[in-house]
Amino acid sequence: MTEVLKKAHSATVGAWVDGWVISRRAPRPVPQPWGWRVDVGLPGHVARHIVAAPTPDILHQLTSRITTPGTWLKLCAPAEAVVPHLPPGWRVEEPEYMMTATLPLRTPQPSAPAGYTLAVTTRAGVTVARVLTNAGEVAARGQFAPTGRTAVVDQVETAARHRRRGLGTVIMRTLASAAASAGARHGILVATADGRALYETLGWTVHTPMTAAVLTKA
Repeated sequence: MTEVLKKAHSATVGAWVDGWVISRRAPRPVPQPWGWRVDVGLPGHVARHIVAAPTPDILHQLTSRITTPGTWLKLCAPAEAVVPHLPPGWRVEEPEYMMTATLPLRTPQPSAPAGYTLAVTTRAGVTVARVLTNAGEVAARGQFAPTGRTAVVDQVETAARHRRRGLGTVIMRTLASAAASAGARHGILVATADGRALYETLGWTVHTPMTAAVLTKA
């Protein structure tokens, strides 16, 4: 079998990889015949292989060569297309979705709801937005890293006891405004199912479903 399980645009996936390593301060991606390898070097996340067009043959080649637990596969395909081609020892994570958006040229930075303040900082090319409580607790956060004219949005999260107050929307609109001001015209992110629901209300669309698999034992 050599058919492509799911077609994604290589340039879009490559832009996401480039922005992700900047956002996470990881080593530069290494091009591979099947996509990219990032040597992350963290416990439980030793390396990741990103494949824009996975096929059964590619999955067989990767899984037969990878022997280090904590190695991840990030595959642009739904889980039902991937799981039959993974040998024992691989754990499949919850579904994810690569999403894209065209950023508005000019968007006023939103303000935080009553009882919160908004803080935006940029360091080493990564812009971080935080919504803080009056006590200084981080209630919600997110960040983006630019790669060319694209902003890769990453690590968007809201603390459990501050959810359903619109803070995720504030973070996303703040990041979009900051990215547009910095010259970005497009956005890319990888979302969970819950995140996807929010981002779709803000104009983001699914580019491809994604499946993450991690080797738990050799």
